[in-house]
Amino acid sequence: MDIPLISHVGIAVKDFEKSLKKYALINGEDRPPIHDVADQKVKVAIFKGGCCGGGARVELVTPTEDDSPVAKFLESKGEGLHHICLYVEDIDAKLAELKKAGVRLIDETPRIGAEGNKIAFVHPKDMNGVLIELEEFPKPTL
Repeated sequence: MDIPLISHVGIAVKDFEKSLKKYALINGEDRPPIHDVADQKVKVAIFKGGCCGGGARVELVTPTEDDSPVAKFLESKGEGLHHICLYVEDIDAKLAELKKAGVRLIDETPRIGAEGNKIAFVHPKDMNGVLIELEEFPKPTL
């Protein structure tokens, strides 16, 4: 089975409800799944991938606390592209490989993301200015 490269593109937004309505116009999905991610102090909405059932998804992310990393991002950079999430087959192995190569990691061990999959963030200073989220591709269930 081929694993797609991009899971989703994360977009930081201030007005969550207003942004949901705008992206719904493009995507056609009235109310995507919404998740509170307490350890990251954010709320996210994840729109399905593409109009035709494929491709990367769009994740709207908004802070739930003033001291969350996304709140700090919005304060310093404003709304817009926050991160790109890339699928990996084995996140623990990938983090070890990156660490061995000297790549700065925000998360040296995975945590659980909005959809219950293992995730970890790689520091943007070592990824050409882009915050990269790694997500372990979900294993098929029998």
